[in-house]
Amino acid sequence: MVDTKKEQEREELHRAIWAIADELRGAVDGWDFKNYVLGTMFYRYISENITAYINSGEVEAGNIDFDYVKMADEEAEEAREGLVQEKGFFILPSELFCNVRARASLDENLNETLEQVFRHIEESAQGSQSENSFAGLFDDFDVNSNKLGSTVAKRNERLVKLLDGVAAMNLGSVKDHDIDAFGDAYEYLMTMYASNAGKSGGEFFTPADVSVLLTKLGTVGKTTINKVYDPACGSGSLLLKAEKLLGKEAVTSGFYGQEINITTYNLCRINMFLHDIGFDKFDIECEDTLTNPQHWDDEPFELIVSNPPYSIKWAGDDNPLLINDPRFAPAGVLAPKSKADMAFIMHSLSWLAPNGTAAIVCFPGIMYRGGAEKKIRQYLVDNNYIDCIIQLPSNLFFGTSIATCIMVMKKGKKDNNILFIDATNECIKVTNNNKLTGDNIDNIVKWFAEREKIEHTVHLATYDEVVQNDYNLSVSTYVEAADKREKIDITKLNAEISDIVVREQILRDKIDRIIAEIEG
Repeated sequence: MVDTKKEQEREELHRAIWAIADELRGAVDGWDFKNYVLGTMFYRYISENITAYINSGEVEAGNIDFDYVKMADEEAEEAREGLVQEKGFFILPSELFCNVRARASLDENLNETLEQVFRHIEESAQGSQSENSFAGLFDDFDVNSNKLGSTVAKRNERLVKLLDGVAAMNLGSVKDHDIDAFGDAYEYLMTMYASNAGKSGGEFFTPADVSVLLTKLGTVGKTTINKVYDPACGSGSLLLKAEKLLGKEAVTSGFYGQEINITTYNLCRINMFLHDIGFDKFDIECEDTLTNPQHWDDEPFELIVSNPPYSIKWAGDDNPLLINDPRFAPAGVLAPKSKADMAFIMHSLSWLAPNGTAAIVCFPGIMYRGGAEKKIRQYLVDNNYIDCIIQLPSNLFFGTSIATCIMVMKKGKKDNNILFIDATNECIKVTNNNKLTGDNIDNIVKWFAEREKIEHTVHLATYDEVVQNDYNLSVSTYVEAADKREKIDITKLNAEISDIVVREQILRDKIDRIIAEIEG
């Protein structure tokens, strides 16, 4: 049953976000300007988060009138060390979002004030366990950028509007959001900007419906998982679906990801905080996953979900060390330099736990292309790592209209069969894109779990069958598409033609009689 109150709150929030983004964007490209909106939301969130934490502690101690917002900076300093240990960061009362905003319209140096506040927040974590989680978080929030205005006065005017707009958002209490408001606002913003940013937007964000599907495929039959990992994590939307679907406590050892793009890396960490994931429960790194993986000490992972970039270039055999890398060596060949898809597959497989599942969005070409990719497919099939291939509808992702597919891998399969699912019709059209509904997702997961043949939809192929098809893993090779052409009943058609001929002759006879009478 739909919670009407929550939906109303969500719609109200989305309208407010759209309004502020529309007003502030101006000449600034929306995809660039998201950094300012999201950065300000993050600043508000951690300010309210630490305030609520301190105030609740004081109330429990009997100081019911205490309010950290009104506390003197000198007094607050005494609690800095303890708060950094507990929360991972520290903010002086004078530098809280609400207090900076209250002074903003009169602050001629607002840009410098915000720059200083952001630097102080990042510096507060230095030397602590949370340092890596906060370092450089505000790097993309350039308060002196010409994108905000050509003069300091114009930039500050826009910054005031930005603070006021975010302050006006109904984000609820940080302790009890009815709609997980900060996280929901983040997702809405990313979706809004990605849909208007074409390919560049899609690189940052995997649509929520696809994220849900991947997570559900990876957690069938499970209520808890140890660790979730995404080797190309983007803004973190995939990682957080495990938390949303299973619950925060059900991901017992945290969230791990790696992202090569520094801007996206910052977005991902902000996303973690906005979804109330503690600094000690996530480890996001900024490096090239294929050539410089950062989580050797954390693997293996019970759940791996990913939507890696399609057919990008990578070092491949230009780097002679990679063929001996324990992630790639078992296949005996490296993914082509011009197409890194299979390198992400091999990396994910290598770091997958024996009881784990990897669900990865793939470019369809890797299922049938020859050369090195075929050899890797053969390795995966011969060693019984591929559990399922799912053909998805086209136009699900921002920036591409291709029909992608999902490869599901396991190390602990009970048989050597491979399931093929044609889900190309499981979608609805929404504006310019297709979308998976809850029913669509449930159907696909049901077919995946039950592994029963359904004509034109599901086929369970034996190992021998795959070998006979020369290790081609395209769904269309195993699932025959339904013939949607109109079927014609020849007997019925001939009878109709005969009837028409008879009626035609009767009509001709009548015309002949009429003409004869006229001619007299």
